[in-house]
Amino acid sequence: MKSYSYILLAMLATGLGSCREFLKEEPESFLSEDQYYKTQTDAINAVNAVYFFLNSGGSNIQTPYNTLFNTGMNMAGDDEDPGPGATNPDVRSLSVLAHSSSNLRIYEIWQQHYAAIKKANVALEKIPTINFDDALKQRLLGEAKFLRALYYFNLVRLYGDVPLVTEYQKFVDAGAYEIAKSPSTEVYALVEKDLTEAAAVLPASYGSPDVGRATSGAARALLAKVYLTKASQPLNLATHYKDALARAEEVLSAADGGTGTYGYDLNANYAEVFLPAFKNNKEHLFSAQFKSNSLNQGNSEYPRSILSGVPGLNGNYAHMVRFYTQGTDKFFSIYKLFRPDDKRRDVTFTRSFTSPTNGRKYALPIANTSVTADSTPFWNKWRDPASSAVTNQSASNVPILRYAEVLLIHAEAENEANGPTAKAYKSINRVRSRAGLPALTPGLSKDQFRDSVYLDRRLELTYEYQRWFDLIRLKDATGKSTFVTNLHKVGKTNAADKHRLYPLPQSEIDNNKLLVQNSGWE
Repeated sequence: MKSYSYILLAMLATGLGSCREFLKEEPESFLSEDQYYKTQTDAINAVNAVYFFLNSGGSNIQTPYNTLFNTGMNMAGDDEDPGPGATNPDVRSLSVLAHSSSNLRIYEIWQQHYAAIKKANVALEKIPTINFDDALKQRLLGEAKFLRALYYFNLVRLYGDVPLVTEYQKFVDAGAYEIAKSPSTEVYALVEKDLTEAAAVLPASYGSPDVGRATSGAARALLAKVYLTKASQPLNLATHYKDALARAEEVLSAADGGTGTYGYDLNANYAEVFLPAFKNNKEHLFSAQFKSNSLNQGNSEYPRSILSGVPGLNGNYAHMVRFYTQGTDKFFSIYKLFRPDDKRRDVTFTRSFTSPTNGRKYALPIANTSVTADSTPFWNKWRDPASSAVTNQSASNVPILRYAEVLLIHAEAENEANGPTAKAYKSINRVRSRAGLPALTPGLSKDQFRDSVYLDRRLELTYEYQRWFDLIRLKDATGKSTFVTNLHKVGKTNAADKHRLYPLPQSEIDNNKLLVQNSGWE
């Protein structure tokens, strides 16, 4: 992977400088902004800084794909809860939908995304002024546009109408930073424009050491997902199902009914999608890159799902499955939505931990009268076998886009546009076949097929920061949102339609008189 994992060190080395003499008026080693953006290396570092917000970690910071989406989003949904080790009151209030506009996690998601967008805007403004190889220059600009689109796509789904900042802000007057919200349609328009332009200039793949950077295939796949989202709740622009279908088919291989020549495919073994030894494999279109226990660039999710008190393991059990009542089972969870023969289940979860110190197994039994010998399932997707003795971080990448999801996007869009055709069945059955499940057989209604796709998305992509976004956009046979219904099913009875959008952070409203709070959060 290219050195963007270490951009913080580069920023410190080039941006801070030091004075050789105390209070000397003209420091010799300080680089001003105008001095810095001069070389090809400067251009690469400018784009690396945008990637930084995907995977940075450590004890003092969370970024979207390194725990922040979990503590600030997943736990609000229907599959996950804060465990005993999650003591942060903002996390716990969010998990029961009792949060307010002052919630720290809601502010941090907003702040992290806009900080990344600022870096993207810097790169897009400064790189064209630097004289170096034009092909590399266009690629770097494409990467910056891809990343800006991803960050804005997250923001518009979470907050709705948001300020649309597309230029590098370097004002002296604080009032110049007061920007009103733009309609979500305008935000989506920028996202589509950025992704379309990125797809035209990004390469299909990279060689070492650049593996992990944005590609043209990733841009087209993300655009398919954007169109699927726009066609769903709450915008309901159904004509975009055909757009989602077309973009997905540009990524799918000929064997899967597409025109893509990227070489993407499903891994035969579901476990290899997540194991560090197989990172950046043929199923990964774009992922947040992690290195275990290296400069705080490890995946910090790993210890949060490990049972605390296991000798030799650094687990604090902060993230647990959500238990709810279904029938006579008071300990139902997403684990039990998997069929026993679903190969994804025992990759996604573990029922016990083996101590590297004494070799004993540790589990958490449940006194469940409806299920004999029932026990707690623990999230297991970010397990790192190479870090069995040092489990505070994992080298597992977090897939942001992978081929299985493109197949599911294709199946859903085809069903919505044309009904459950052979094309739609083929795509969903590719995913089901890898999981060891029987194929869906023709004869389902459009509504039944939609429900099947929804379930397979939930099981295939669980714990990958997708479920909350799906909860927002899913609909029933009448076209109405199922957001409130789905949350009520798992016992979150205070869920209301207003929760489909987060409130704008109160501190942002206090500092920007042009911002208007989202409906229901005033």
